[in-house]
Amino acid sequence: MGRIMAIDYGKKRTGIAVSDPMQMIATGLDTVETKNLFDFIATYFADETVDEIVVGEPLLENGQPAQNLPRVKAFINTFQGKYPSIKVTLQDERYTSREAKRTIVGSGINKKKRRDKSLVDKIAAVIILQQYIEKKHYTA
Repeated sequence: MGRIMAIDYGKKRTGIAVSDPMQMIATGLDTVETKNLFDFIATYFADETVDEIVVGEPLLENGQPAQNLPRVKAFINTFQGKYPSIKVTLQDERYTSREAKRTIVGSGINKKKRRDKSLVDKIAAVIILQQYIEKKHYTA
């Protein structure tokens, strides 16, 4: 069984998380500049088996599409062209950045590190993946 990768796709930065090979636990992997995302993915896929990617679906609180959704869909289209055998799933990402910030504050990380937006992106990807894993295991 391969891993599941989560993508918190942003205009400038993208947070990435992966599951363990048993697809039970989400772990933050990295935050990369979005322009380098496909290079990062290619390098990671060369070393690890990934069965599926979960991409955060940017929605407003009322469920309407957020401004970043067209970029996310363009990323998915390009990804599917490059990796047609890997399943892509959208996962609602509402509130994940807010929850990531709360997690960072609650973890006791100092103020200087809390200002690091790349940490928020990576933790948001972890939250997206963990929510997906829980949904997958409890509705299967």
